[in-house]
Amino acid sequence: MIRVRHSLFTQLFGLFVFAILLAHVLGYIWFHYYAEQPVRREPPPLGPDWMSERPEFDFDPDRPEPPPFLFDDHPPPGQQLPPPPPSIFEGPQVLFILQLIASVIAAWFGARQLTRPIRQLSAAAERLSTDLDSPALSEQGPDELVQAARTFNRMQRRINEQIRLRSGMLTAVSHDLRTPVARMKLRLEHLEDGQTRQRLGQDLDEMMVLLDSTLSYMHAQSATESRQYLDIQALVESLVENAQEHGADAQVIGHCQPLWVQPLALRSCVSNLLNNALRYAGQVRIELRDQKAQLEIRVCDHGPGIPADQREAVFEPFYRLDRSRNKDFGGTGLGLTIARETVVRQGGSLMLEDTPGGGLTAVLCLPRLSQ
Repeated sequence: MIRVRHSLFTQLFGLFVFAILLAHVLGYIWFHYYAEQPVRREPPPLGPDWMSERPEFDFDPDRPEPPPFLFDDHPPPGQQLPPPPPSIFEGPQVLFILQLIASVIAAWFGARQLTRPIRQLSAAAERLSTDLDSPALSEQGPDELVQAARTFNRMQRRINEQIRLRSGMLTAVSHDLRTPVARMKLRLEHLEDGQTRQRLGQDLDEMMVLLDSTLSYMHAQSATESRQYLDIQALVESLVENAQEHGADAQVIGHCQPLWVQPLALRSCVSNLLNNALRYAGQVRIELRDQKAQLEIRVCDHGPGIPADQREAVFEPFYRLDRSRNKDFGGTGLGLTIARETVVRQGGSLMLEDTPGGGLTAVLCLPRLSQ
């Protein structure tokens, strides 16, 4: 017994074979019912004495019926009946039109069948780029689609496993380093040189901050939060009011509608950008620009700024500028990294640009997604 594989090739091949057969069947039907019919012949013309051959009849003007010769279909002497109009189903163009229609329909269904797996893989890859825990692809259908889905799902599992192992390793190392650092700080108290004790204490404090930031970074990567509608305007206004209560020069401009986001993650992201602007510039202005497809949050300051050739590098983990922004104010180089990854997980983007008049502007774009 011959077993036919359930593959995309067999589906497309069978579809086009069916279209060709259908076109030939339609052509056969047309030839059978129209092309093979006998040619209609016109009646011979009547002679000049055709009226004498007609039967006599009495004509009564009072009779309501009209005389029968008024309805006679015989033409006048010397003329012939006009040929009947040709049928719209006659002619060789009919066969061409039928075959063209069948081919177009088959090509349309074939193209949809061929591009459907590509669209599914593209959509799955887009979901994976923003959410590593996105649902796996269905492993059903033609052999080619099943193989591609299995490969994609295997890749997703490997990525999740590698991230889990890396996060676990870094978390364990960061957690275990806290104990020896704490012991070193206790032993510093026994040093008699006050200047040396102070410098070593600062180094150890910086190490503790770095370890805490690493743990926060690992937690942000592994944490999953459900989405819900959030009043972005109320969130930004509350953060600005808290900064103003501590004497900061902060303001918010613009209005926006609620957005379908991860509330805690987005709050941490906006708070990080606001605190960075206050730390390095002493003042901040947040602009809300609500659009139909996305919401744009611009965090503007008039501080020292960041050189254009280093604006992408500052988003890398543990990257710190040698001068201006990080040397004088500290930092671990993870704040912008966490902020961008938070925005990317929600399908948005975060970039840096110059502020008109000098300074730095963080542009946060979030798409308007439905539930």
